[in-house]
Amino acid sequence: MRLETERLLLRIPEAGDLDEYLAIFSDPQVLTFLGIGMQAREDAAAGIERMRRHWERHGIGLFSAVRKEDERLLGRVGFLLWDPERWVHAMREELEGPFETEIGWTLGSEHWGKGYATEAAIACRDWALGELGLTRLVSVIAPGNAASIRVAEKIGETFEREDLPVPFDRRVDRYSLAKATRAAPP
Repeated sequence: MRLETERLLLRIPEAGDLDEYLAIFSDPQVLTFLGIGMQAREDAAAGIERMRRHWERHGIGLFSAVRKEDERLLGRVGFLLWDPERWVHAMREELEGPFETEIGWTLGSEHWGKGYATEAAIACRDWALGELGLTRLVSVIAPGNAASIRVAEKIGETFEREDLPVPFDRRVDRYSLAKATRAAPP
């Protein structure tokens, strides 16, 4: 599975992405709003494997976002499936539906402010609401993460719920968008 934008290739994560993911998830700026600590090499490798399993099991997941001009991995953008009662996601636990589908993004800090997250998220949104036929997407965002809130708003999401009951060590809020449906003409 691949999606392309003007500047990016979005593809399923590969084992060869390890060093770049390790750098991203070892950056204190990136970790500020994620609620996780520094990642060791084995943590990054396990993360890639969990992303791949999510794709294999559910046919949807997080993409590696690769800049076309130099084939540099910028981060991950795509989807996580969540249990809407317990707010646990399918990369951490085997879940059965129904799910909430989160669209999310995490890029290395050197790539912030260049429109990459928005560009990739728009491609993911359009694929999910179009080809996949989803009618609702959510984003789980820590309060104060103004950049991610701006991306959510740019892709059409609005604030939905404060203080989502997730198993994190910090508060997160939920933003959402629903595909507009038109009534059939009489």
